[in-house]
Amino acid sequence: MTKYNQEFFHELKKIVDGEVRFDAGTIALYSTDGCNYRQPPIGVVIPRTVEDINKAVRLARAYDVPVLGRGCGTSLAGQCCNTALVIDTSKYLNRVLEIDTERKLARVEPGTILDDLREAAAQYGLTYGPDPATHNHCTIGGMIGNNSCGIHSVLAEFYGPGPRTADNVHELDVLTYDGLRMRVGGTSAEQFESIVRSGGRRGDIYARLKSLGERYEREINHRFPSIPRRVSGYNLPQLLPERQFNLARALVGTESTCAITLEATVKLIDTPRARVLVVLGYPSVYAAGDHVPEIREHKPIGLEGIDHRLIDYMKRKQLHPSDAALLPEGGGWLFVEFGGNTGDEAADRAHHLMDRLNRADNPPKLVFHDDRQSMEKLWEIRESGLGATAFVPGERDSWPGWEDSAVPPDKVGDYLRDLRKLFKKHGYDCSLYGHFGQGCIHTRIDFDLTTADGIENYRSFTEEAAEMVVDRYGGSLSGEHGDGQARGEMLRIMYGKEILDGFREFKRIWDPHWKMNPGKVIDAYPRDANLRLGSDYRPWIPKTHFRYTEDGGSFAHAALRCVGVGKCRRLDGGIMCPSFMVTREEKDTTRGRAHALFEMMQGEVITDRWRSDEVKDALHLCLACKGCKGDCPVNVDMATYKAEFLSHYYEARLRPRSAYAFGLIYWWSRLASLMPEVVNFFTQTPLLSSAAKLIAGMAPERQIPRFAPQTFKGKFRERPKSDGRPNVLLWPDTFNNHFYPEVAEAAVEVLEAAGYHVQIPEVSLCCGRPLYDYGMLTTAKSLLRQAMRGLRPHLSAGTPIVVLEPSCASVFRDELMNLFPNDQDAKRLNEKTFLLSEFLEQEAEKFAPPKLHRKALLHSHCHHKALMGMEHEHSLLKKLGLELTVPNSGCCGMAGSFGFEEGERYDVSIRAGERVLLPAVRQAGKDDLIVADGFSCREQIRQRTRREALHSAQVLQLALQQPSPTHVTNPPEQASVSRREREHAKARVTTAAVVAGVVATAMIFRRNRKMSGG
Repeated sequence: MTKYNQEFFHELKKIVDGEVRFDAGTIALYSTDGCNYRQPPIGVVIPRTVEDINKAVRLARAYDVPVLGRGCGTSLAGQCCNTALVIDTSKYLNRVLEIDTERKLARVEPGTILDDLREAAAQYGLTYGPDPATHNHCTIGGMIGNNSCGIHSVLAEFYGPGPRTADNVHELDVLTYDGLRMRVGGTSAEQFESIVRSGGRRGDIYARLKSLGERYEREINHRFPSIPRRVSGYNLPQLLPERQFNLARALVGTESTCAITLEATVKLIDTPRARVLVVLGYPSVYAAGDHVPEIREHKPIGLEGIDHRLIDYMKRKQLHPSDAALLPEGGGWLFVEFGGNTGDEAADRAHHLMDRLNRADNPPKLVFHDDRQSMEKLWEIRESGLGATAFVPGERDSWPGWEDSAVPPDKVGDYLRDLRKLFKKHGYDCSLYGHFGQGCIHTRIDFDLTTADGIENYRSFTEEAAEMVVDRYGGSLSGEHGDGQARGEMLRIMYGKEILDGFREFKRIWDPHWKMNPGKVIDAYPRDANLRLGSDYRPWIPKTHFRYTEDGGSFAHAALRCVGVGKCRRLDGGIMCPSFMVTREEKDTTRGRAHALFEMMQGEVITDRWRSDEVKDALHLCLACKGCKGDCPVNVDMATYKAEFLSHYYEARLRPRSAYAFGLIYWWSRLASLMPEVVNFFTQTPLLSSAAKLIAGMAPERQIPRFAPQTFKGKFRERPKSDGRPNVLLWPDTFNNHFYPEVAEAAVEVLEAAGYHVQIPEVSLCCGRPLYDYGMLTTAKSLLRQAMRGLRPHLSAGTPIVVLEPSCASVFRDELMNLFPNDQDAKRLNEKTFLLSEFLEQEAEKFAPPKLHRKALLHSHCHHKALMGMEHEHSLLKKLGLELTVPNSGCCGMAGSFGFEEGERYDVSIRAGERVLLPAVRQAGKDDLIVADGFSCREQIRQRTRREALHSAQVLQLALQQPSPTHVTNPPEQASVSRREREHAKARVTTAAVVAGVVATAMIFRRNRKMSGG
């Protein structure tokens, strides 16, 4: 930080109530977004109030510092990164302030998430029309900046004020760089005259904009295409009298280059009470595009298109693997959604279209869906477009840059054909999809952005594409993502010199100092400047533990994998990212952590590489839940990157004491098993347990789990042998062996009932899961080698291995192959590892347990859901006759040892659990089953509620043991808890007797020695 910036920083800290951050870690987080560009900011302000924004801009003006307003940070054209003071409103200024049902208006703060607005409006049967694929995390302020549209902007076009955000904005409360705060919207002649007469800066703005509109009226009418998705350029048509001289709409799409939005009043429309979906399969995406005009005549509320490449990419990436089966036969598809006040009304509209299509020559393949689950799965396909087309195995990396062009809807088919020809001319091959109903085409193109020749080809392609879309099709460079830097340089092609002069004047009227997000939209940086990669891209290539085969063996490529879509910024749904869900901090997102790692590899902003405290801080609240590997569209695997980083960060350094206490639990447990009740005495007795927690770095609020009086392996050896049936090996993980052996015992009973002979490893083995959380990878690899050696006879025999703890199974299904990709034993272990539900569903098809006919609340372990999916678990439990409730709880918050640790991690753990899971458990009926397969999940539930969760093995055991399932105890886990307490009580008596005997013997021995010595 320069001395000048230091002064600016300290002055900001004095006057802003919110957060002011100029540290290298924050700079790294905000240096890019979803685009091809990278510009580290000067600093970041996270305002708590609108007044904070006013103060920050006022001081920026005093220091001549540029300003950039930021929402969710998912922009694709470079408008959301700049060498400027970034003002991020998403953390605090995110409230829906008012819903006016009579006028159908909503008043919101700029950081309000779109889905929060839609949820508030839905209570009154209303919604907000434009809905980008990022609807569950994008902000209204960001949508205003980009002039966003989305999948259901067709609804807003046919049944509302128009498809774009500009059409759906009523008023804006804005702040200019020179400190003027003003509310703008439609302006009548009387209002205009009054404002101009009042004089001052506000009157001057109105007068000069009026003059601009009058002088450029003819060129505006000539140059601005009349298509649904004209997003490129400033909205000069809003300055014309027939548009009510609407300065609010004129400012929409200016990408923070003119003013900052402080508050917005937006228009709401009626939301359809019922929806149905028709999917049309055509021979090609071009044929699908040809039929868009015909389908628009039926006024659907959604009309989207995809091609066969997107589906192929999804299959290769295992992205929503079951969803594609819902599509009809074809090589290109249209998704046509209809709405109505009733299901019958929506269905009638759909069938009217279907009847008309079926009467035509060569009709498409038609599939009608009216069940919500199927429709959600199909929309997942469309909304996954960006993720499905990025970092596809076997394909070159793809990037934005021409991802958002728009043409008249009746020209979609021809435009797709010409675009494909242009791709081939330049050597590109990519998927085509998008908002076909309004002529907006999305794609990610395999540009080469790392060589001079590749970058020149990129420039040549985009130039030709811009000329084609404008001259041949009368279209727009952008249909919803905006111009930023990627397209700003080419606005001359679309609008010509005169309108560009008008754009410059428009910006100068609002921003005479040219300090609002400079270099974007008008007089933009060249589209090959500030590239995140570029011809000089030479990342550091360190030696790593993991092999990163999906990234060509490159940790740098793994760190580059994030495409900035921001799905990790959701506040509910899925797993990713549990820490952000409670902190709303960018550094606690998968994206933020990925950006920090990318900057570490660059070595400019973050210079300490593996020793970086900034990266360590970004990773501190990563729960290693692997939610990102399952939820992230491009499968960023932050748990692995965290383990890799920590292994090098702590090389030749002492780790925190919690790392040794929890990371080495396998060895501590084996030691404790020699005298478990003695150990329990020290960990359960009040004062002694407090000391033990202090030594271990455990939160004082937590309980230390008790060691079982006898390990599962000890009990198993006492079982009678039974041969003659197929073998299955049960993996005795540390937690179910040493803490809750009743889980493993239940699994044995279930597997034997399924007709198998259960074996366990002859020697003590461990997968090493806790070691990864602390980067102890050398030790973890050693344990895996031991496991492969110890299991070799079973692997050679093809014996299936059932693992009860999902986090342990995930080691064999994930980390193992990343560490030993070419080892044959590793491959066999990976292929032969099953969770209990997977094994019973896939290998023991004849197993039919008795019915339980009860309600059950099922919590999904993060690793289970992210890596292996929950389908088999759901299927198995439903076979029991259980009425399943599966709350969308994400991570329980415990996440292995994370939630046991003192300080910030404990706090985040509790807040994560209290978000959904723990309240759901407390609200469950007393006779409802609570099911959770993960040890840490069950501990979170046990320690924070009055219930105990059962492993699915125990639930199956209940079904097998109950002569009459209706007589299961209330609560159903009580029998297991009581049995465990009896065993502990018996063990305590036995241990006390042994200890007393030892003490008595020692005293007698000592007395005898004294007597003999006397």
